[in-house]
Amino acid sequence: AWPALWAKCNYEALEETGKLGEILFFMRAGSTGSQKYSTMMWAGDQNVDWSLDDGLASVVPAALSLAMTGHGLHHSDIGGYTTLFEMKRSKELLLRWCDFSAFTPMMRTHEGNRPGDNWQFDGDAETIAHFARMTTVFTTLKPYLKEAVALNAKSGLPVMRPLFLHYEDDAQTYSLKYQYLLGRDILVAPVHEEGRSDWTLYLPEDNWVHAWTGETFHGGEITVEAPIGKPPVFYRADSEWAALFASLKNI
Repeated sequence: AWPALWAKCNYEALEETGKLGEILFFMRAGSTGSQKYSTMMWAGDQNVDWSLDDGLASVVPAALSLAMTGHGLHHSDIGGYTTLFEMKRSKELLLRWCDFSAFTPMMRTHEGNRPGDNWQFDGDAETIAHFARMTTVFTTLKPYLKEAVALNAKSGLPVMRPLFLHYEDDAQTYSLKYQYLLGRDILVAPVHEEGRSDWTLYLPEDNWVHAWTGETFHGGEITVEAPIGKPPVFYRADSEWAALFASLKNI
């Protein structure tokens, strides 16, 4: 199939030049066989909105669906891309998308197809500061992410995982479309609705620590404060990376 052949072509071109592992290419098309060659997937041209069908809310289900087909590395345009008619990227949407992307394998902005109509990362001092902080969160997680990426290369286990991969006896995890595990030890439930200051999510039974407050939880449905810049993120208390995760609240 064409997507697999295109992925193979790009992979072999990098291999021939000795740049494989140094240069990254990403694709949105895929078919059986492309998993072997595609070094990164991307969600495509999301709308610059909050919609479930093609906005911010669509990205997590897309990532988890790809994960279960063998595509273990996935990301999206921060803020979306497609700007049509009266649809324009708001500041709030861009900041929330940035929050989410800090807990994925890759952070990448896009100005969109109508840059002048969209809020951009340098739109004001607050937005610049927000991106500076969240990219610091992302880079702080580098050693953890590198281990998760290496495991993906070795075993195929995706970096962004549906919860049922590790909590298979918890029936509720099979219906969770909008939250995920980043590696084994971080749980993320991105805010994907406009105007929210708190968020309700589900934690499978385990010892969870809220990344921004240090409060511990042991499972079940909970509601937490979720201001911009502090997305609902939890880590397993007994993780070998717990000290690294605990440092996030000081950024």
